[in-house]
Amino acid sequence: MALVTIRRLVSPLASYQLISYRLRMPPPSSNARGLANRALPSLASLVVLGALLTESALRDFLLVNLGVQFVIFVGAACIPGWRTLRMSYVDIAWPWGLVALGVSALAMSDRSPLAVAVAVVFLVMGGRMGIAALVLWRHGELDRELPRYRFQRKRWAKATLGSERLDIVAEILVQAISNITVMAVPAALVIAIDGAGVSAVAAAGIILWAVSWVLESVADFQKIRFVRSMSTTNTRGHCDVGLWNYSRHPNYFFQWMQWNAIIVLCLPVLRRAFDEFTPVAAIGAGLGLFALSAIMYWCLVFYTGAVPAEYYSAQKRPGYRDYQARTNRFMPGFSRHKPSASHTVS
Repeated sequence: MALVTIRRLVSPLASYQLISYRLRMPPPSSNARGLANRALPSLASLVVLGALLTESALRDFLLVNLGVQFVIFVGAACIPGWRTLRMSYVDIAWPWGLVALGVSALAMSDRSPLAVAVAVVFLVMGGRMGIAALVLWRHGELDRELPRYRFQRKRWAKATLGSERLDIVAEILVQAISNITVMAVPAALVIAIDGAGVSAVAAAGIILWAVSWVLESVADFQKIRFVRSMSTTNTRGHCDVGLWNYSRHPNYFFQWMQWNAIIVLCLPVLRRAFDEFTPVAAIGAGLGLFALSAIMYWCLVFYTGAVPAEYYSAQKRPGYRDYQARTNRFMPGFSRHKPSASHTVS
């Protein structure tokens, strides 16, 4: 009897939420165009995957990675996201998917110096972000939707599948597809091509990655220290100290530079790919590798990075619009006029 009563209460509520969500849907023609734009990057990435699968030396890794990423994303993000209506769980799945790519690069390659270098890069980048995400989850920070994913609802208002749950799962799968396709290209190259040493070009890539990783860490620690100082004085402001005086998102910029470093690191094996792979696979590998820079720039600036973060920061942080006016959003540069003496607290 109690179960029947609960069902009678839940069913109308679920129906109301579904109807309310659908009432906010855009006109059909506009919605169709919006959905096409949402799907385009993933479709392009799948074309790259199809090209890579024409090379037998790549096929085993790509299929194994597809299965591994599917398990990670469904278990860590899709199911929790479906149940809680929160997309933030993808912050656990995506970095641990990068860790899986690093493990695969070690397990399935000949462990050449270049293969080990690529594996270490994925393990360090993914492990750091993955551990940070688990800490957030452990402290209950994922019990409410992160601002960057609340911002996605504004985009879904222009292009929706008609259900918030479907929109959440579809958006999570966008990141899963990136790990299955473009993000997997560096690991695929070092797994398929044996005996890759560390050339001068690869060494330059390693140095660029290490410097960028350190500077991203510095930016993160500067932000953490600033937030702690604000919390101890019970004030609110924006961080414009250290690297944050030259870019509003130096952590994002130096993370982007790490992906550019991975491209440089893999240039020697990409050149060999044009000698050893099928022409279609070699072209696919080249397109996928260089697409890393564009995709991560779009992600870190427009998709889940700077633009969503600043939408809320400009509303709740005193003085943030002045900070926007004088400081570059992404690329580091000198302030356009002298900053205020304080950090604008209230």
